[in-house]
Amino acid sequence: MPRTETAAVVVRLPAVLVDLFPGAVRRIEMSVSTVREMIDELDKNWPGMRDRICDSRPAIRKHMNVFVEGERATLKTRLKPGAEVFVLTAISGG
Repeated sequence: MPRTETAAVVVRLPAVLVDLFPGAVRRIEMSVSTVREMIDELDKNWPGMRDRICDSRPAIRKHMNVFVEGERATLKTRLKPGAEVFVLTAISGG
């Protein structure tokens, strides 16, 4: 069975999300292989963060966006070593 390499990725979080979780940081490095694992790891560090990013389906909430190397991601998106992941809040107006 081939060994799956776990990615060391850089995750950048929006201030509006970080402000909700005492001790949370805007930039964190972690070793994960998918966006789902990344969100699980964030939730381990700051319980409740998963609920802010994901809905109950589970899927990324409509008002949240996750980009991996500039491309919109889903929970299933694979993360390559060195990837940059941005979690952003959607901006709407009227």
